[in-house]
Order: sequence, then structure tokens, then C-alpha cells
Amino acid sequence: MTALAASRLDETLDRIKDAVGPQGFIANAADMAPYLREERGLYRGAAHLVVRPRSTAEVAAVVRLCAAAGLPIYPQGGNTGLCGGAVPDEDGRGIVLGLGRMNRMRALDAINFTITVEAGVILAEVQRAAAAADRLFPLSLGAEGTCQIGGNLSTNAGGIAVLRYGNTRELTLGLEVVLADGTVWDGLNGLRKDNTGYDLKQLFIGGEGTLGIITAATLKLFPRPHEIETAFLGLARVEDAMTLFAKARAATGDQLTAFELVPRIGLEIAMAHIPGVADPLAHPHTWYVLIELSSSQEGRGLRQALDNLLASALDAGLVEDGTIAESQAQATALWRIREGMVEAQKQIGAGIKHDVSVPVSKVADFIIEASRAVAAHAPGTRAIPFGHVGDGNIHFNLAQPVSSAPAAFIAETEALNRIVHDIATSYAGSISAEHGIGRLKRDELAHYKPAPALDLMRRIKHALDPDGIMNPGKVIAP
Repeated sequence: MTALAASRLDETLDRIKDAVGPQGFIANAADMAPYLREERGLYRGAAHLVVRPRSTAEVAAVVRLCAAAGLPIYPQGGNTGLCGGAVPDEDGRGIVLGLGRMNRMRALDAINFTITVEAGVILAEVQRAAAAADRLFPLSLGAEGTCQIGGNLSTNAGGIAVLRYGNTRELTLGLEVVLADGTVWDGLNGLRKDNTGYDLKQLFIGGEGTLGIITAATLKLFPRPHEIETAFLGLARVEDAMTLFAKARAATGDQLTAFELVPRIGLEIAMAHIPGVADPLAHPHTWYVLIELSSSQEGRGLRQALDNLLASALDAGLVEDGTIAESQAQATALWRIREGMVEAQKQIGAGIKHDVSVPVSKVADFIIEASRAVAAHAPGTRAIPFGHVGDGNIHFNLAQPVSSAPAAFIAETEALNRIVHDIATSYAGSISAEHGIGRLKRDELAHYKPAPALDLMRRIKHALDPDGIMNPGKVIAP
């Protein structure tokens, strides 16, 4: 960098600091460090500054300064993503723009069933605000205590209730976005019907900050459930799980909130590594299903519906055993199995994670074929297929063989990714169901996405961010 270029950079950084004030930036290397690495340690970047604006006006001012100087911007929420989408590049040419200080609840309209929040609000806080008004915001993730709503929107997060309520895209009515030139687009509204041209918000939901920075959103609320029933069922075959799903959907309709698949290995590692997790059934089973029914009205007979479903499934040989929670504490313990299985995977060695989706009717076929293919390529690899199979989303995680060295297993990542993703796409599936693309899957996206779709994505990127300063290197290769 020439002395003149360095002088201009310093001037830009000073103006950014002035725009956000002394509380709005971090320049100390030690304090910046958490913003420069992602949760699993796969990526670690660098940046001139971490900028933490307090308002949309401050975001817009920072973006205008960066646009004028050609300075890359890496938007960041809670930094809980799993694809490296919020981490800056290693070259350190840009700034991280953290939205955590933009954490105001702007409005809650209980009659319109909407809430308007800023991007830095923690997901769990949105849930609590809705509950205080006797409403439900149904987005629920393992990271909900730390992830921010702006990041949820930018990655089109899914979670455990997609089956009934849809993913983040379907929960959003309006957005406020700062564009790449610093212009603010105010698309906040609470309308269910607005047929005035292109639905612009959809460009930014799932855009991972590559097209603009989401600063606020108007979200849908729903009646708060007042009757909830939870069951944990043991099955012999994964095929039976999918037959059971069809049966449960037909018997309970839209009262089926969650349908989660758990393999025996998932339960075993949770019991081994997570305090308080125990097998709720008397004997081991090859597969398990966690089912939740809910209704906003009491006295809807959900317990009877669940009893009837379980009796019918037992008679049909779909279920070997099961238990229905008799209290909230028991329901929480059953859900702890599902949550603990994810936590416990960190304790059993190196892992290679896949977040794929296929048509619901093909979930069992995918799991069987992918498990066999992985075992053939890397004998001893422990497949841990689990997740929200009621909406076709399988987290097909792979743990290293017990006798293998972590580095040797990780060296197989590219080959195992190709095996799993080839099989998922052969069933007309997706290589990313709810985690996004970020940097981790960018090259995979280029391999699997049809050329016309990639071309359209690049055209949109160029139209909205012609200088390529918005989260460069993510989603679409430069």
C-alpha cells in the first residue's frame, strides 16, 4: 500500500469512528478477536475495525464511507452460523459491521399479529416479547439465546417448527435494508397482501449480507399455544419413521408442530456426554422420533389424538415402544435428548457436517443410501443422521472412526461432501436446507446450482453491489 493510499484509508477509518462515536467501534486486537473467527474454528479472518453502529442512520453513514473508499464490509449478527458467512477474509482489507447494538423492539401489534424489531435483537428476546403479549414467534433454534434476528433473516434460518410455521422467509412481512451505496430502503410493513411489483424483501432474506444490510424487520406472530403434547417413540427402521410421519400428519393436521428424527447413536452419545440425558424407554431401539402437537386452544383433545396415534402405530408395527410426557419437565427432558445430541458430537472427535434436504417421501431412501456410500468410502465412519425430517431436512453428520486420527478424517471432507451431496441432489434435494452457503459451501454451490440460476444470482449481485463491497467472497465466488 502506498503512503497516499494508507493516508486515505486512515482518513476513512477516522470518519467511520466519528460516525459511530467512541462506543461504536473496536480497534483493540484482543477485543476484536471474537468477531474474526467462526464458531467451529474453520475460518479466522482479519479487519481494520469492528464497527458497532447504534442506529440505521449510523449504518447508512458507515456504508456510504466504505462505498466511497471501496472498503469491504462484513455484516455480522451473533456470529453463530456454521458456514463462515459472517467472518471477514484473511486479507484484512475491510471492516466487520456488527449489529448487536441495534437491539430495540420498535413495535408490537397484537391485533395485527406482528412485531417489528431491529436486526441485533436476540432471537430468544423476540420470543419472550411475543409471549408477553400472549403471542408466539415460532422460529426456534439451538442458538436462540445468542443468535440475532438479522442473522436469522440473512441465512433464512429454519429450526424445529418449520413443519408447521415455515422458515424465516415465510415469517417475514417487511424489512428495512441499507443498500451498498448507503441508501436506506424502508420496506417495513405489516401487510399480508401487497401486490405492488417485485417482492424486494425476498432478495435480502437468505442473501447473507451480500446484497445489503438488514437493519430491522416486521415479523409474523401467531396465537400462543396453550395445549402441548410431546412423545418419544422407538422404531426399528428409518422407513417406519417416514410412514409414521404421514400417519401423524393425516391424523393431526396442522397441530403437528415438530417431527424430529434421532438415531440410536445420537441418544447414546448424548447420554455419555450430556449430564441429565437418559433413555426414556425400557429397551434400545435403532431409531427414535420426537413428536410435538400444539394448539392455541385448551381442550382440543391433543392427548387423545396422540394416544390414538401411538396405539395405531403400535398395532401397525411402525412403533416398538413409546412414552408421552406427563409434565412440562418430562417434555423438556425429551427435547434435551434432541439438543444434547448436537452438543455431544463435539466430544467424540472430528466431524464433517451436512445440512441437506430432500422431498419428505425420499428422506428414508436418502439416509439409507448415503449411510452405505459413506461406509464404503471410509469404513468405520459413524453416520449420525438426524433432524427436522418432517420438512425433509436431514443433518447428515459424520464422526471420525474411533481408531482414526482427526486430521486423517478431515482430509476426507471433500470426497465425503461430494458423496453426500451427489446423493441428495440425485433425489432433487438441496445441499443447504437451513444453514446457508457462506464461504463453506460456496464452491459446492457453484458445482450443483444450474448455470442459468448462478448467472441470475451474479446479475442481481452486480446490480445491487456493483463494486462488490458487501460481504465479498460469500455465497457467490468473486
